[in-house]
Amino acid sequence: MPDDIPAAGEAPRRLFYRNIGFLTQPRLRRMLALAGHELRLWGRPASGDGVAVWGASPYALRGERLAKRHGVPLVRIEDAFLRSIRPGRSGEAGLGLIIDPLGVHFDPTTPSRIEAILSGDPLDNSNLLLRARDGISRIHALELSKYNIHDPSLAAPAPGYVLVVDQTRGDASLRGAGAAAFRQMLAAAQDENPGTRIIIKTHPETAAGHRPGHFGPKDAGAQVSLCAKPISPWQLLEGAVAVYVMSSQLGFEAILAGHRPRIFGQPFYAGWGLTDDRDPPPRRGRRLTAAQLFAGAMILAPTWYDPCRDRLCSFEEAVDQLEAEVRAFREDRSGHVAAGMRAWKRGRLQQFFGGPKGLRFRATPEGAAGLAARQGRGVLVWGAAAAPEGVPLRRVEDGFLRSAGLGAALVPPLSLIADDLGIYYDPHRESRFERLMQAPLPPGAAARAARLRAALVASGVTKYNLTGTLPEMPAGRRILVPGQVADDASIRLGCGEVTDNLGLLRAVRAANPDAMIVWKPHPDVVAGLRPGAVAAADLVGLVDVVAHDANPAALIDACDEVWTLTSTLGFEALLRGKPVTTLGAPFYAGWGLTRDLGLMPQGWQQPSAPTFDACGNIVTQAVAERRFSVIPARRRLDAEGHRRPPVSLDHLTHAALIAYPRYFDPISRRPCPPEVVLERLARGMIPPPGPGLRMLSRLQGFLAPAAGLWRRGQ
Repeated sequence: MPDDIPAAGEAPRRLFYRNIGFLTQPRLRRMLALAGHELRLWGRPASGDGVAVWGASPYALRGERLAKRHGVPLVRIEDAFLRSIRPGRSGEAGLGLIIDPLGVHFDPTTPSRIEAILSGDPLDNSNLLLRARDGISRIHALELSKYNIHDPSLAAPAPGYVLVVDQTRGDASLRGAGAAAFRQMLAAAQDENPGTRIIIKTHPETAAGHRPGHFGPKDAGAQVSLCAKPISPWQLLEGAVAVYVMSSQLGFEAILAGHRPRIFGQPFYAGWGLTDDRDPPPRRGRRLTAAQLFAGAMILAPTWYDPCRDRLCSFEEAVDQLEAEVRAFREDRSGHVAAGMRAWKRGRLQQFFGGPKGLRFRATPEGAAGLAARQGRGVLVWGAAAAPEGVPLRRVEDGFLRSAGLGAALVPPLSLIADDLGIYYDPHRESRFERLMQAPLPPGAAARAARLRAALVASGVTKYNLTGTLPEMPAGRRILVPGQVADDASIRLGCGEVTDNLGLLRAVRAANPDAMIVWKPHPDVVAGLRPGAVAAADLVGLVDVVAHDANPAALIDACDEVWTLTSTLGFEALLRGKPVTTLGAPFYAGWGLTRDLGLMPQGWQQPSAPTFDACGNIVTQAVAERRFSVIPARRRLDAEGHRRPPVSLDHLTHAALIAYPRYFDPISRRPCPPEVVLERLARGMIPPPGPGLRMLSRLQGFLAPAAGLWRRGQ
């Protein structure tokens, strides 16, 4: 467990309470239990016990009296500063707590846990400060805040304004400051910034109708306007020339964004030399950097919780989880209509993309487009299927950490891709994956990708996680050749001169006459569910070993290199440090990590898709006059035609396994980061498909050979 998780002994183990929320909120009770505390509603506190209250809420008075009456410590509990998507009054549970046996962070009249850390801890550990700087950059890049109902697609007002931050009436952090104090703050903002626009940021709970704020339409005028739209606070801070707050967390985030906010209250972040304080808090004279402030308030002070793995976790793991949940909310907030999805997929699609509005299904793209247009939704289609125009579109496919079993066997996926540009296996059009590969890595991404890759390799996890034993392997240079499904979309769209398994084997043998060729037929083909088999007679002289049922990870480890058309097994080989040669255009080719031999035949044409010239530009005619690489040149060349430098394996790992897919945890039944799915797969913690899907899968396997004979007869 990370070192920064607070020890259980910092507050009494047994805590009595009188706040009803401790009884009715399971997540709150669980976090306190994991932190080492036992909650008691009935009975009398004894020596060594304590009393827990929620912050300085009106109901805390009962607990305060109980603690005073029995002479035991009072422990105040509050949400940590990255909480959830919606405010707590919506009923949504948070991801972290500040368990404070000293005071409460928003009351400067007594010391608090955060103040004790900020004033007494050296805060000079280089690893801690590096984590803090990465944490600041990461939550800024992800636009995360305490509440995350905001919509990053909404543009902030034109820059050059003064931002005045409202809060809800009666908030405990205001310490009695009411409407008059807020009006004094607004007047100061106007006096100190003559002629400058003033924008008042409405609190999310006020915008949602939960609690009133201090400003309303009557405060707007020629110079002053209200902002109640769910605009990202980070975008608002970016356009501001000055920030005025009473005690809002937005003042803390203003510091992280590079501002020196004007503070009219006494919040935890005031008095450390990073703010312009009208009334500096007592006892605080130390000068801190923004990284030190962040380290104390976000890494050392809180107790963070992982709701998927039901354990305490580090700050970084809490951000991983919040990132997954917020991403799902943002992408699904307008709702989707799924077109032409098979019935067995619909339950898992609903879990992935149902979001706030629920997923709707229609049989045809036209029907989906009509409903989407009427309701302001987007459309989901599977893979490269026909899609409607004129509505927001995402193409859905399995991710690269998929399941413990085959998709053709109707095993539900744990990861799905929803690409709003193209789809990763179609090189004829740009995909969101390509954009991720061409963009700079986000803060902390390389280190996270390296950790994920190391864990994946150590665990032996692959896309489908099929078991099996290795065949006897001859000595010599071993080349693994993975077979593919004949009608796979990546074959149809991403191959050049060589377009099938037999052609691939012939090309590998011709280029490597003395090598030991290990042939791994695709498991869907072996199971009789999909076409692509190579006759045994055709393998003679081309193949030295046929590995029908071998574990893919063990097979990669046993071989020296991999040759493939477009198989994801080539990607898995790259993750394990093996050389990979491609004859097609898989998503991982063309970035400087593979040897790419695929060529388009002379006179190649594909009328149904655009044709690219050597620079990756679309040509007007459907026929290419010369041979060129099947890998689109836009992967190799930038907009000026200069060759791109090779990307790192960490960059590929981050794009393919972290940033591109979305993940669903079948145990907690919530969005999750890839690390959770990897752990589930490595430990065999995936619930089996329901009886209906198992029966349908067996029926499909029984009917597949007959269907194949019927198709060949046609």
